[in-house]
Amino acid sequence: MARDDRFCIVLVTCGSAAEARKIAEVVVNKRLAACVNILPGPIESIYRWKGNLEESRERLLIIKTSKARLQALEREVRRLHSYETPEFIALPISGGSSKYLSWIAESLTE
Repeated sequence: MARDDRFCIVLVTCGSAAEARKIAEVVVNKRLAACVNILPGPIESIYRWKGNLEESRERLLIIKTSKARLQALEREVRRLHSYETPEFIALPISGGSSKYLSWIAESLTE
């Protein structure tokens, strides 16, 4: 396993499968993400919003990107997303398969 801290995984929830797919396609096409996984089937979310307890069925995106692309990725997700405050959580990748990490880097390069 290669140690490498240039990359991260970003979690984004969406209100529909269509919105999830649109965001995934745009960010990969713009090379802001190397890969986006859309979890099959809706996930159930329970959260507090504007003082009320809310429940919704959402789609979860798992986005692989670089820390260098993180700000641009967040701007694009915000631009495309229907939520007033979309979830955008970046988790560091501390290491992984050197071939896979190289593939991420290559996929983000124009």
